[in-house]
Amino acid sequence: MTGQHEGPTKADYSGPHDPELSWREGVTPVSTQFDDPYFSLENGLEETGYVFLTGNDLPARFRPGFQIAELGFGTGLNLLAALRAWRAAGIEGRLRFTTFEAFPMLPEDMIRAQAAFPEVADLVTELGPYWGGEEITLPDLELRIVTGDARQTLPAWQGAADAWFLDGFAPAKNPELWGADLMQAVHDHTAPGGTAATYTAAGHVRRALADAGFEVTRLPGYGRKRHMTRATRATETEHD
Repeated sequence: MTGQHEGPTKADYSGPHDPELSWREGVTPVSTQFDDPYFSLENGLEETGYVFLTGNDLPARFRPGFQIAELGFGTGLNLLAALRAWRAAGIEGRLRFTTFEAFPMLPEDMIRAQAAFPEVADLVTELGPYWGGEEITLPDLELRIVTGDARQTLPAWQGAADAWFLDGFAPAKNPELWGADLMQAVHDHTAPGGTAATYTAAGHVRRALADAGFEVTRLPGYGRKRHMTRATRATETEHD
């Protein structure tokens, strides 16, 4: 971090808040609190597809009842990309998607940001009326938005993800969402053989994932990023 801004403290996460936003070129939201854009300035939807879908070997691993979990809901773009892939794959039943977000965006800001991606315009129109709530249930989607500090809410979650999207702001600017205890909670709430993917390859993040029990792999990153990270939880057979 630079200047006098030292980032949020735990007290800042006492409850859900509207984020402090500025807009780059009128279309890309930037968190003024964390001094970080919500998605890639090159192409946020392509970045999502590369990092979080391909990084978790999706849609190849999709199956009925598949559970995605996410740290950092932001604009909802990752959900839209995942649901588009789910529908294209023709999987029966609902995609389960649980996301943890301390600073939920206002619905009008989400829609404004999503409008930059005409590829998902149909989903923006379909889901737009639901934003602002904490649950959405459609014939092919079961979404739950858990608001508050993930360091408190994730350990209390009863689920286990088949794939994690670790999409908090940059570790240097939002270290609370990349700490060892939280990465341990991510591991503990991952199904055997499940995976996690993130755009960052910061050494302390990779070490925290490895220390939590994941097998960690550094992969080529998206766009200008040299590397990204994939983590895999061992199957029960591998433990035996």
